[in-house]
Amino acid sequence: MSQPDPQNPKSPYHELAKKYNLKVDFKPFVQIEGVTAKDFRQQKINILDHTAIIFSCKTAIDHFFRICNELRIAVPDTMKYFCITENVAFYLQKYIVYRKRKIFHGKSKFQDLIDVIIKHKDENYLVPLPEPHNSEIPELLKKNNIKHTIGIFYKTISNHFESINDLLDYDIIVFYSPSSIKSLRENFPDFVQGNIKIAAFGPNTVMALEQEGFRVDIQAPNPKSPSMTMALDEYLKEYNKNHNK
Repeated sequence: MSQPDPQNPKSPYHELAKKYNLKVDFKPFVQIEGVTAKDFRQQKINILDHTAIIFSCKTAIDHFFRICNELRIAVPDTMKYFCITENVAFYLQKYIVYRKRKIFHGKSKFQDLIDVIIKHKDENYLVPLPEPHNSEIPELLKKNNIKHTIGIFYKTISNHFESINDLLDYDIIVFYSPSSIKSLRENFPDFVQGNIKIAAFGPNTVMALEQEGFRVDIQAPNPKSPSMTMALDEYLKEYNKNHNK
């Protein structure tokens, strides 16, 4: 798993490992580093000029509220929140009284959320993103003439791995972001997939893998499996059925 260990023993990943007797290792390919309040100020963005925030992931939520806290900005109750999925929207409960706010969400892709945003064209949107970030979000907002500001709230930095053997011992490698694919190429430019199965979360991750010439064997979200653990469960169920005949 190319992300940190969730620690929680009741995590669906630990449940999956127990169910199928799997060895699951968590090895983040990237680390997240929040921009400092000083660096954020240099972007000359006034958060309170905006009437709505667009969140593409939970990390963006964490760093948005961190910056607000560091700059002593009280986010008004009238602020509207537009989240890429319902799961991301629910995460807002960590920072706000959920039921008292205007919160909207898409299904799984940013294109779904754009359809919701278009119905609220009069808002002035702030989009907290990492550096680097995929161009899809800014391009879709621009294409649909949505008034918005892109703010860099955090950075994704590649982690360093010692040996190609860190990867070759695995049957399945799970990726969650295009930045993880970038880190893979930086660490192992000669990596050949071979029989290793690759799982990808989100259309941008799938696209990044395919652009690098990798085969994507497991995708989430999909109509049957909205989460990665559900997609892996489905795959392993099918694999065991075919190999236990």
